[in-house]
Amino acid sequence: QVQLIESGGGLVQSGNSLRLSCAASGRTFISYNMAWFRRGPGKERQFVAVINSNGGRTDYADSVKGRFTISRDNAKNAVYLQMYSLKPEDTAVYYCAAGRFFSGATLRNNWDYWGQGTQVTVSS
Repeated sequence: QVQLIESGGGLVQSGNSLRLSCAASGRTFISYNMAWFRRGPGKERQFVAVINSNGGRTDYADSVKGRFTISRDNAKNAVYLQMYSLKPEDTAVYYCAAGRFFSGATLRNNWDYWGQGTQVTVSS
């Protein structure tokens, strides 16, 4: 069982940066791949980024590639999403997820545990 709590959301102006954090409970955190998803206004929850269990492999949605960076600190049971050059279209609730499989990471059903989400609003 893994519990996930996101933090770091807020209101920022376009072009600015923000760093999201996800704190995980449980001694098995190191065995999970971790991901970030987001749900924009009127949209379905969509994949943003994924990192494998040891942090050696990452993947990103095309819409954030080159602007967002996912990382993790297994000693702290935490995963992060550093967001640069934010755009109004990045406005969404951002969710942290934990799962066993790296392949198929873009699919919501492949993730076992979810946080409650943190709101990010980017003003133009």
